[in-house]
Amino acid sequence: MDAVLSLWRGLDLRRRMAVIGATLAVFAAVLLLAARTGQGDMALLYSGLDPTAAGEVLTALDQQAVKYDVRGSAIYVDASRRDVLRMTLAGQGLPASSAQGYEILDGLSGFGTTAQMFDAAYWRAKEGELARTILASPYVRAARVHISTPAASPFARDQHPTAAVTVTTSGGALSGAHAQAVRYLISGAVAGMAPEDVAVIDADRGLIPADDAAGLPGASARAAELRDRATRLLEARVGPGNAVVEVSLEPVTQTEKVTERTIAPDSRVAISTDVQEKTDASQDAQGNAVTVASNLPAGAGAGGGSTGGSSSSGSETRQLTNYDVSETRREVVRAAGAVKRLTVAVLVNDTVVTDSAGKATVTPRSPDELDALKALVASAVGLDETRGDVITIRAMAFEALSPPGTEAAVAATQPLDTMTLIQVGVLALVSLILGLFVVRPVLLSGRTAALPPPMPAMLPGTTASATAAATGDALALPGGSVKVEATPPEPEADPVERLRALIDSRQNETLQILRSWIEEPEEAEQA
Repeated sequence: MDAVLSLWRGLDLRRRMAVIGATLAVFAAVLLLAARTGQGDMALLYSGLDPTAAGEVLTALDQQAVKYDVRGSAIYVDASRRDVLRMTLAGQGLPASSAQGYEILDGLSGFGTTAQMFDAAYWRAKEGELARTILASPYVRAARVHISTPAASPFARDQHPTAAVTVTTSGGALSGAHAQAVRYLISGAVAGMAPEDVAVIDADRGLIPADDAAGLPGASARAAELRDRATRLLEARVGPGNAVVEVSLEPVTQTEKVTERTIAPDSRVAISTDVQEKTDASQDAQGNAVTVASNLPAGAGAGGGSTGGSSSSGSETRQLTNYDVSETRREVVRAAGAVKRLTVAVLVNDTVVTDSAGKATVTPRSPDELDALKALVASAVGLDETRGDVITIRAMAFEALSPPGTEAAVAATQPLDTMTLIQVGVLALVSLILGLFVVRPVLLSGRTAALPPPMPAMLPGTTASATAAATGDALALPGGSVKVEATPPEPEADPVERLRALIDSRQNETLQILRSWIEEPEEAEQA
């Protein structure tokens, strides 16, 4: 501390101001650097917004006095406040989607609105609502929906609406499952539209066909389930890590509807009977011709007698029985997703036997064991050879596994921002320049001016003289020597005054010398 005070006393006013200014500048630079380094990490708030929605979000952030950083089309905020800001902005309806829904119909009035105008506004609102529903998924960044409705015509038949959807995802291509979900969403919202009438276009993959196997949900999950099932079964025999199973499942991608009608002529059933009966009776009086004798009282015609004739009677019965044959009708609808073909590949490790000396011997597995494992796997996955399923099993030696442990690797860190690195580098460079080229030269120049050049020391016990101080020699006193600055002799100056001035400028050293003078005789007497 005394050395610092003595050094400070040796500086003039200009150098003292330079040291104070440089020190303050260094402290300010260090504080700014620490504040910049200690700031929270910036996290992504929103990206890919259209200019209108992005401007509304920035206005809301300014109103809340939130610091943000705009990098291209992305908005970054403090990571600790990102989730809170998202919920706050969502409560305000931000970011607002550019698609308009049913609020379009609010602007229509009953005056001056024709039926064609209302239909156009209605379908436009329908498209906007469907686009909003698709954008509700965080996986989708942008979506446009176009619905085409046929014109009303009494002479046109088999007309149905169609739709086209353009989807841009936030990362990667649109999967087949998502495309199928979009088809069902739009077809369910528009009357008379089937999922096959919706065309889904991805920004990366282009047109996604309706029979895309990836769009069938559960195909990959079922394959993974069968693979895990077979792996567990094999590892129970060959041990963990000694079996690899791969299952390839080919699903049915078409929908089939089968209508079957079966008639059995031998199994007839009477369903109704109609019986009709008819009876007829007739009499013919032949030979009773009208004559003179028949008109006489005593004639042949008297008494109504009959000399000849014929009579007839008949009955008719009709029976109508209606029969109906046995008939069976069956309608089968086969939806997409059934297993069309299954392929299983199994690789097992050879048997490794370690003897008492620690030497490992690899023994191939027998064909009988492989056949038994093949039968077990086929039963586990539900193999059906009639539909073309194939299973392949092989036994081969696996590569040696690396010893267990944690490999030393560089920890993954988040990449720093280029602008942040530039700012930190500039602040560090300013601090280094102020320290090396401002503070250090001032301190060194002050120390050089305050300290005299070294002079040869005299032996203890010699007598000091004013001539030694004038010639630049060491002023030697008992107990030590005092170095004086070499100056040219001045015959006009009094040596006593010069010695007094030297003692005033070196008070600490003079006190030490006087103390040594006082203590030295006592030490000599004791010796």
